[in-house]
Amino acid sequence: MSIIVVLDVMMAKRKIRSKELAHQIGITEQNLSVLKNGGAKAIRFSTLEAICKALDCQPGDILEYKQE
Repeated sequence: MSIIVVLDVMMAKRKIRSKELAHQIGITEQNLSVLKNGGAKAIRFSTLEAICKALDCQPGDILEYKQE
């Protein structure tokens, strides 16, 4: 996949655990784990917005494009 999720890096910078972030954005820890590990095929803009709000970041801070 060309889009890489680097959510774990931003979470480490903000010193927030998965459980806390999942609670803040209203998704399960399991779904957050799938997203963090690059297993998600899609992400809702509302979820992306909630993540960016909770982590005080931009979408580009948690998503990267890698040319194959």
